[in-house]
Amino acid sequence: MKFEGNYLKGKKTGKGKEYDKDGILMYDGEFLNEKRYGEGKEYNIYGNIEFKGIFLNGKKWNGTGKEYTMDKILRFDGEYLNGEKNEKGKEYNFNRNMIFEGE
Repeated sequence: MKFEGNYLKGKKTGKGKEYDKDGILMYDGEFLNEKRYGEGKEYNIYGNIEFKGIFLNGKKWNGTGKEYTMDKILRFDGEYLNGEKNEKGKEYNFNRNMIFEGE
């Protein structure tokens, strides 16, 4: 993985971007001691935003997110709280039909 951004004592800290081995942007946001920490956006290999919000110790924490299958099919579009799907959201099946909408 390629990193473009700030380092402090040899560790990713502050604003930065991570790219996969093919140069595709995977994350744009803040880091603390090598981990995603604070405001950020995580992207999938297709360039779609998968999560926008707060990261804590490298994990999605609070914000909005989307999950896709390997075939680019949207599976979930909604809110995360404390690293879990929470509040309002929509889930879809493999035929792209919404199967759940609510909290």
